[in-house]
Amino acid sequence: MIRTLMIEPVTRIEGHAKITIHLDDDGNVEDTRFHVVEFRGFEKFCEGRSFWEMPGITARICGICPVSHIMASSKAGDAILGVKIPPTAEKLRRLMNWGQYIQSHALSFFHLSAPDLLLGMESDPLQRNVMGLIQKFPDVARKGIRLRQFGQDVIRILGGKSVHPSWSVPGGVREPLSEENRDKIASGIPEALDTVEIALDLLKDSFEQFEKEVQIYGDFPSLFLGLVTPEGRLEHYDGVLRMMDSEGKILEDKFPPENYRDIIEEAVEPWSYLKFPYYKPFGYTNGTGMYRVGPLARINVCDFSGTSRAGREIRRFRQLRNNNRPITNSFHFHYARLIEIVFALERIQEVLEDPEIISTHVRSKAGVNNSMGIGVMEAPRGTLIHEYHVDEDGILQNVNLIVSTGHNNLAMNKTVLQIAKGYSNGRELNEGFMNRIEHGIRLYDPCLSCSTHALGKMPLHVQVMDVAGDVVAERVRD
Repeated sequence: MIRTLMIEPVTRIEGHAKITIHLDDDGNVEDTRFHVVEFRGFEKFCEGRSFWEMPGITARICGICPVSHIMASSKAGDAILGVKIPPTAEKLRRLMNWGQYIQSHALSFFHLSAPDLLLGMESDPLQRNVMGLIQKFPDVARKGIRLRQFGQDVIRILGGKSVHPSWSVPGGVREPLSEENRDKIASGIPEALDTVEIALDLLKDSFEQFEKEVQIYGDFPSLFLGLVTPEGRLEHYDGVLRMMDSEGKILEDKFPPENYRDIIEEAVEPWSYLKFPYYKPFGYTNGTGMYRVGPLARINVCDFSGTSRAGREIRRFRQLRNNNRPITNSFHFHYARLIEIVFALERIQEVLEDPEIISTHVRSKAGVNNSMGIGVMEAPRGTLIHEYHVDEDGILQNVNLIVSTGHNNLAMNKTVLQIAKGYSNGRELNEGFMNRIEHGIRLYDPCLSCSTHALGKMPLHVQVMDVAGDVVAERVRD
């Protein structure tokens, strides 16, 4: 008899999902599935709109990472216009994007994952949240909130508000940066750097406590995809695609992002609204085309960071490697995420010292010159692709969006299976087991609103069902 253990919804992620764990006659884990159960359809309902509107429309996909969609959409618009945006506009876009990295990564680490790491995987779920963190570790929680606030302030100062700023547009940005606001951003960098150093120490101190989790939380061979500069430096806004295998062999290098369809294909399954991208040359059915994106992938595929503090931390990070191979353990997404905060802060400091940053020439103007535009950049969660096809008036005829959560879909499913096999005996629905499964998903910091192109919160509901669909065990978390 096959039984199914269902965890619905997965908590402390953005959006709704459920996990089903399929057990065999002996109660052992046979298979798992990570279901994304909501559908929004942005690709379809954007058809018929003007491409000029797309940064504002696609920003509404998500309240956590709207800047990423604004940037990718603006880059697709630049391609339709056929313009090179002013140098200052590119620097300002990068500045906002780094602010997005800081606020998003700080949210992931301090608000969503730190309760597990500092309070324990099996702690009371009523306390294992940001409020419980505030009660037990008030200084850590306060610093985490302040760090995220700094990132939000960068976005607000540039765009007028911290969520859904209507600022980056095809051709550049709407408003330049004043000297006063430049200095205001710069004044917050020292405190932010101190906070992320504290977070790095806290995470490293937890490795011994979570030794078993570190070993089996998504540790498997896969490919890794991310943008780098042509020289191989860590890159978030522009650059070329690099695909690397788990042995460190580079499969694709200096690959033009606009040709992504030559190496990436999307599969579909009947049990999830989230598509399953894979590396086209290796195929889908045997699993060898599975790849990961995001902080872990970016730190793996880059050769260097080009900044001092992040570069030093990357060298420490790579001491975890086995025989100089890429780090394949998804538990270390946490570590890579904090390194990227350091990198973002250093790059913000660097670009603010450039006199050109306060230039008022921030927009190139043109009409429709190309019928297709593709914008590719690195969102905090991974590679983000916007592809638009327009008519001669700039009206969208077709839209394709591939977001980081989609790229990671196969890897998230494999991570859940690995954790379930490591912790489930098929009989107990204890809190520690359920939270470990959820934490395996939180490692990827998935944004399900983005990935299905919703929002809400409800209790955790777990059911064990026999082959006839009868509930034989049940647990509800209010």
